Amino acid sequence: MEFSIKQGSPEKQRSACVVVGVFENGKLSNAAQALDKAAKHHLSDLIARGDMHGKAASTLLLHKIPGIAAERVLLVGLGKPEEMNSKTSIDILRATFRALQDTPAKDAVLYCTDDGMGSDAGWVVKQTVLAATEAAYRADSLKSKPAKPATLKELTLATLDKPGAGLKSTLEQAAAIAHGMQLTKDLGNLPGNICTPTYLAAQALALGKKHKAIKTTVLEEKDMQKLGMGSFLSVTRGSEQPAKLITMEYAGADKKQKPVVLVGKGVTFDSGGISLKPGAEMDEMKYDMCGAASVLGTMQAIAEMGLKLNVVGVIPTCENLPSGRATKPGDIVTSMSGQTIEILNTDAEGRLILCDALTYSAKFKPDTVIDIATLTGACVIALGHVASGLFSNQDDLARDLLGAGEQAYDRAWQLPLWEDYQPLLDSNFADMQNIGGRAGGTITAACFLSRFTKDYRWAHLDIAGTAWKSGKEKGATGRPVPLLTQYLINRAHGSK
Repeated sequence: MEFSIKQGSPEKQRSACVVVGVFENGKLSNAAQALDKAAKHHLSDLIARGDMHGKAASTLLLHKIPGIAAERVLLVGLGKPEEMNSKTSIDILRATFRALQDTPAKDAVLYCTDDGMGSDAGWVVKQTVLAATEAAYRADSLKSKPAKPATLKELTLATLDKPGAGLKSTLEQAAAIAHGMQLTKDLGNLPGNICTPTYLAAQALALGKKHKAIKTTVLEEKDMQKLGMGSFLSVTRGSEQPAKLITMEYAGADKKQKPVVLVGKGVTFDSGGISLKPGAEMDEMKYDMCGAASVLGTMQAIAEMGLKLNVVGVIPTCENLPSGRATKPGDIVTSMSGQTIEILNTDAEGRLILCDALTYSAKFKPDTVIDIATLTGACVIALGHVASGLFSNQDDLARDLLGAGEQAYDRAWQLPLWEDYQPLLDSNFADMQNIGGRAGGTITAACFLSRFTKDYRWAHLDIAGTAWKSGKEKGATGRPVPLLTQYLINRAHGSK
C-alpha cells in the first residue's frame, strides 16, 4: 500500500472515498463540517434522523453525496471526546479500514489528525499506517486459491491545515515499521516444513543483499562446536535440520558507536523434544521462532528508515524434536560461557539456545543487548495476550523499553529479577538446572538468562503471549517490532 500526506479541503478530494469523523453527541469533526457545508447539510440531516449515532468505531458508508467530489463518504464514529484514549483511537482506525476493505475503493483520503483522535498527530499517523496494513494483510499464500488481495492500494492522510513539521518523515517511518511487521508475520505464519533454520538463514542473507548497510553471516554447527556452544547444540540433536547461528550487522552510525544487539529465539518447530508436548495445538509451535522473525522485521525496518544507529541481530535457530539422538532429561551440557547445565526438561529449550547466543553477543562489544523470545507459557498465564513480559538488569533500560512500548502501543510489563529467585535453579550435579519448577516460571527463565548477561546492559522480552493469536484469528501479530523500532528510533534521536 502506498501512503502520502497532504493538505486539502475534503469536499474537493477526487477519490474513491473520503473518510471523516462524527462524535457521539452528533457533533461533526472539522473535516465533516466542511463536507456538510458543501453538501448543504446532507450529513447533519442524516445524523438528525438517527442514521449515524457516532458511537466509537461505528461506520456508515454513503454514495454520491451532492457537492462532494469523492465517489463515497465514510462516516466513522469517534465516540465521546472525553472518553478518547489510545485503545479507542486504534479501535476506530481498525473499524475504518475494515469498512474500507469491504468496498471496491482502490484509494481513499482519510482525515484523522484533525478529528480529535485524542493523541498527537505523529502518533495518529503511525497508528493509521499500521491499522491500514493490518487490514490489508493476507496469510493465505499457500492456498491453491488465495483470496483476492486487498482492494485499497493508496491512502492519503489529509489535513485541513498545513501538515505539522516532521509528519512526512513520521509517515515514512510508519511505512517501514509496517513492512517489518509484514516480514515478521509472513515468517511466523509459514509452517515448519518450509520455514526451517536454513530458510531463516536464507531470508537473512537476502536482507543483506537488499540493504547494503546490513552484513549477514551464517555459522554452521561445526562453527558452533568450535565455539563451545554445547547448550545450543544440545537442543538440535534430535533434528535432521542443521542449526544455524545468524548475525546481521547494521552499520548506520560511526564505527566507534557501540551497537544495540537484538537476540531472537528461532526454534522453527518445538515439539518439546523428549519432554514431548501434548498434541493439542502443537501446530502453533511453528510460532516458536517469532523472536527471530521480529529481529528480522526490525532489521528490515531500520534499514529502510536509514536509522543512524549501529544494530546487530543475532538469531540462534534450530528445531527441537525427539529421536534416538535427542538430548534426554538429566543430561548435562557445557555452555559457551563454560557454565554447566543440567537439562531437567527438554521443552525448556529456548533458554538453552539463547544463553549461548547471549554469550556470543559479547563479541560485538555492545552498549545494550535485548533478547526476544516466545519463552514461557507461564508468561501467558501472568499477563495474558496483552502485554509482553519484560526483565532487565538495568532499571533505566527497562524504563526506556516500557516507554517505547507505550509510545508504539505495543506494551510490555516489567517483572522482578530478584536474587531471591535464583536458588530455584540450583542443581546437585551442575552449575544450574534449566527449570525452576512451576512457581514463577517466567521469572526463573529470565533468571537463567541473567547468568549469561552479567557483562553488559541486558533486557529480556518474553513474547509468548503476544507474538501470535489462536482460534479463528490464528496468525502472527508482528509484535514486538513496533516496540523495538520505537526504542531504536529513540536511541538514534539521542533519548536513551
